Amino acid sequence: MLLQFFTGLREAKVPVTLKEYLTLLGALDRDLPEKRVEEFYFLSRTALVKDEAHLDRFDRVFGTVFKGLETVGEAVEPAAIPEEWLRKLAEKYLTDAEKAELKALGWDKLFETLKQRLAEQKGRHQGGSKWIGTGGTSPFGAYGYNPEGIRIGQDGNRNFRAVKVWDRRDFKDLDDDREIGARNLRLALRRLRRFARTGAADELDLDGTIRASARQGYIDVRMRPERRNAVKVLLFLDVGGSMDWHIEQAEALFSAARSEFKHLAHYYFHNCVYESVWTENARRHAARTPLADVIRTYGSDYRVVFVGDASMSPYEIAVPGGSVEHWNEEPGAAWMQRLLDHFPKAAWLNPVPQTHWGYTQSIGMMGRLFGGRMFPLTLDGLDAAARALVR
Repeated sequence: MLLQFFTGLREAKVPVTLKEYLTLLGALDRDLPEKRVEEFYFLSRTALVKDEAHLDRFDRVFGTVFKGLETVGEAVEPAAIPEEWLRKLAEKYLTDAEKAELKALGWDKLFETLKQRLAEQKGRHQGGSKWIGTGGTSPFGAYGYNPEGIRIGQDGNRNFRAVKVWDRRDFKDLDDDREIGARNLRLALRRLRRFARTGAADELDLDGTIRASARQGYIDVRMRPERRNAVKVLLFLDVGGSMDWHIEQAEALFSAARSEFKHLAHYYFHNCVYESVWTENARRHAARTPLADVIRTYGSDYRVVFVGDASMSPYEIAVPGGSVEHWNEEPGAAWMQRLLDHFPKAAWLNPVPQTHWGYTQSIGMMGRLFGGRMFPLTLDGLDAAARALVR
């Protein structure tokens, strides 16, 4: 009944929080209303209503839920609170001013402090600013806030501030059959195409046949190799995290590229390229391809296109161990430079609007690595990228 009361108030647009609901349960557990409906009415109104503008809605819900009830003895029995509500209670929300007051530890101090906490901590903690736990402002744990922290045991992103994630995360492959916007993207990609005669002579050369027949005085059929798209494209696709917001654009581009280029290979990465990449997100933990093998397999005549928002912690690009998901022995910038040295024709397509790039430090860092060859994932940006790749 109390759960029905709580959800009824929420449906009536009375801004009741889970914390206030738990306060009411605590008061009932102490028998503060003495099992009298009138006392329970005033108690619940005091605990749950913060603005007199909502009193009328509260009265209507109260009258509907507790109609005909003479005592609240039955209502004081422990109520089953959904687990999801309890998890939400642990989440920490701070104002912008409160966030600004928190200081980042820095890369070396962060990991030194984590080792110390792991050695000292003996039990579970919630809230606070020191221990590994939930809520609070500690750099370690879940559902809290810290400007640079290590996320442990949290379902998905909340503030996009973690510099390390100690959880197994699974991503989905991009759909290469998407047609939304793919037609315009295919037209833009055609600037990259370069045709050449390749293979055996199995296509009728009509002009050559006419000239030869006229010269010989009889029909002289001439054949020629088929004219094929000779451009080779290597596509690197960022998946997961903040790229989930741009999945429709990425899938449209992937679909267009698959239909336009005969020689196309693709790999996935997360945030920044490191020592290995993968071709199937479902098997990315078990079947990875060393980046050195990619460099050895594909010649420098391949055009390389990265698709990603380049929005990450600067540590992921600049320092060893900076990867948000694993410990990389070399910084991401080192691996990225190896790729760019081998593939001189490379560009980065960014789905983030170009007007917002200046607000994210890592976008600027990646743009400089690419020598300014970062372009927005728009038709104009794609056209500019194609021009840069065919020079």
